[in-house]
Amino acid sequence: MGPLHTVNKSPFASSALASCLAHATQDAAILLIEDGVYGALASGTQVPALAQAAARGTVYALGPDLMARGLADAPLLAGTKVVDFAGFVDLTTTHSSVMAWL
Repeated sequence: MGPLHTVNKSPFASSALASCLAHATQDAAILLIEDGVYGALASGTQVPALAQAAARGTVYALGPDLMARGLADAPLLAGTKVVDFAGFVDLTTTHSSVMAWL
């Protein structure tokens, strides 16, 4: 598998998600963590670009971070998979590398 990209900044406050999407390859996965989970919202600023990755089934959002921000029941971009901490670990071990976008 290709690399795992982690994004921990909100797309409303940082260009980290936009930069990640511009550089992520077709075989990459994107994991939204911490404030990065705001990028998974169905009404987010990066919806068109992120939707392409989600359609490939490669966009993940960390469930505990969604819960911590009151977004557990918020509508997410179609195709976004919610993972727990064990799922986060699984992603890091099954991808060729991990790239953090700060």
